Amino acid sequence: MNKYDELMSRKSEIMLKSVGIDYSKYETGKLSFDYNSMMKDVGYGIKDVIEIQTEARVGNTPLLELKNITELARKVSKTGQAARIFIKDESCNPSGSFKDRRAALSVYDAKKRGYKGVVSATSGNYGAAVASQAAMRSLKCIIVQECYDSNKIGQPEILEKGRKCEGFGAEVLRLTVGPELFYTFLKVLEDTSYYNASLYSTYGVAGIETLGYEIAVQCREEFGRDPSAVVITHAGGGNVTGTARGLIKAGALDTKIIGASVDLTGLHMASDIDFNKKSFTTGHTGFGIPFMTWPDRSDVPRSAARPLRYLDRYVTVQQGEVFYMTELLAQIEGLERGPAGNISLAAAFSLAQEMNNDDILVVQETEYTGAGKHIIPQLNFAKQNGIKIEVGDPINEIPGKTIILPESPSKLSVNNRDLNEYRKSYIYNSLKKVKGDYIEQTDLDFLCKETRLTTDEVMKILKENNFDVR
Repeated sequence: MNKYDELMSRKSEIMLKSVGIDYSKYETGKLSFDYNSMMKDVGYGIKDVIEIQTEARVGNTPLLELKNITELARKVSKTGQAARIFIKDESCNPSGSFKDRRAALSVYDAKKRGYKGVVSATSGNYGAAVASQAAMRSLKCIIVQECYDSNKIGQPEILEKGRKCEGFGAEVLRLTVGPELFYTFLKVLEDTSYYNASLYSTYGVAGIETLGYEIAVQCREEFGRDPSAVVITHAGGGNVTGTARGLIKAGALDTKIIGASVDLTGLHMASDIDFNKKSFTTGHTGFGIPFMTWPDRSDVPRSAARPLRYLDRYVTVQQGEVFYMTELLAQIEGLERGPAGNISLAAAFSLAQEMNNDDILVVQETEYTGAGKHIIPQLNFAKQNGIKIEVGDPINEIPGKTIILPESPSKLSVNNRDLNEYRKSYIYNSLKKVKGDYIEQTDLDFLCKETRLTTDEVMKILKENNFDVR
């Protein structure tokens, strides 16, 4: 057995030691587990989490109405109608994104349990959030970051995030794209005995619940009602899951949950060739669809991020549309923010036009911007990697080949994705893990909850895959 296989054989042991959760106790069937009990065992209620985050200067961010963008949406709307568009300005958090919410709870838990440091594998804003919270709680911090192709050429946005992590005092391990990320991550956890501040742990997802909760409370205080819909940038599923759970805990049961991702169809996220052909390092279909159809591909045995349980609708937008909306937000609202939050804003501009003037549409995050996140370095980097930058209709954009900036706001649109197809894929991926040709009743019930499909609908998919229930 080589070193890689030896380390992987100890994965469960390392995870148990580093996050303190015995995932095996939640297993209930051949493929099912008790998700609700796992989330309940976090041990912190919504009020507890708010208190922890408040102490860490996280949360209670403003809900801002984008009056000029709303007016523009109404001008280009075919009906003359468009919902009022609001953004939850999460850039006001200490490290500049909503990821501070999940980091605040994870790092608090690490400190409470007596860990000397925290480790996270992320190329996104979460690294800076963990580093910020670790600094606040006097813990060591190591961020394992996938940022280079094999020629050691780094994506500007990822390099920007790495510098921010270092600014908070974290040690950053910069890697090339490939399987070494998880190997290095496990090795660091084993060698240091630090806490695994995973994006996908129960703590990482429970920390986001306050975001959905705040949105409901703020809308009620200001408008006397819940938002009609909340648009959430979707990548690994934690953002959707946590925000939706928070809205539910606040009693906002009629608010529609809409996920939005950048369309990077055709680009493989683990490909050395494709790695630098994308201008977005998060919030894209390269993460969004795989993690939707198989959440447990994450760095914990059972991911707390289960987006199919909560999504009412899933849409995609093009890279050019997000760049355009980022500039539009700055130039007509005076708010310069980073690209990830503007994925949902680009979608919201189009979605609002399907709604009435008195509807409330909330974009649930913004993020900080910086040198590497800015539009110009991103587009210049795309050009250097052979991507053509054009102006026209973004619907014709081909990921990895072109970025098309809209020639007018009327060209902003969304592509509706079929959630039922992803639900089928999720069930298919679940069945691949099962020995034999049948599942148990508890598994059937679990699949219904995971996919929001009826028993008959799930049974039909099972039969199509030659499975039965015994």
